[in-house]
Amino acid sequence: MIRMLATCMLCRTCASLAKGAAISDNFESLFSPKDVTLQTDPGSPFWQEAKPVYAEVDNYGKPVRSARTEVRSRWTRGNLYLLFSCPYEDLSLNPMPVKTVETNSLWKWDVAELFVGTDFANIRRYKEFEVSPQGEWVDLDINLDLPDHTVGWTWNSGFQVAGRIDRQKKVWYGAMRIPFSALDHDPPLAGRVYRANLFRTEHQKAVAWRAPMSETFHAPQRFGSLKLVRK
Repeated sequence: MIRMLATCMLCRTCASLAKGAAISDNFESLFSPKDVTLQTDPGSPFWQEAKPVYAEVDNYGKPVRSARTEVRSRWTRGNLYLLFSCPYEDLSLNPMPVKTVETNSLWKWDVAELFVGTDFANIRRYKEFEVSPQGEWVDLDINLDLPDHTVGWTWNSGFQVAGRIDRQKKVWYGAMRIPFSALDHDPPLAGRVYRANLFRTEHQKAVAWRAPMSETFHAPQRFGSLKLVRK
């Protein structure tokens, strides 16, 4: 009987933890009344006000403590901002970086990524945004029903990025400013929710906010939510 009661209590505890985990799958973006120049300092007033979440597990949910990545977000009436703070052990960088045009297959090197979708009826359609430590970028219009979804890299959102490497602290920073017009036909409003996930590749090591539970990051059924909030 004692064993049975202990088992029941354990099951209830696990259920409560699972429920708590589901609640934590919400990533909040804090409203800013004005747009700013892209900043890569997480201690700046613009970023400091935003509540962080962390990409800190591999594809199957195992902790990746050495690459625990902090992500903050702000939004304005025109743009969605993100800042990735990425501790690293080694850097895998494109030896011939180009920052004037997007870099196809940028994901072959170290990058931080946002996957975000507004179509709740067809979750296999969403956008992908990447920034490298060197300030390179690529954006993709993803349609997983196509034979090759990477053809979406020819789409251009008009988003902007900034990258910075602090070699003394062994942290690199990547910032994004994404026009809402590239994400949705409707203007942004407090309370609006998008489907989203956050990723990072560090020297061929995969790091995720919401573990995709597959070899690929492209598992939209595993996305969490990005919610626009005000104070």
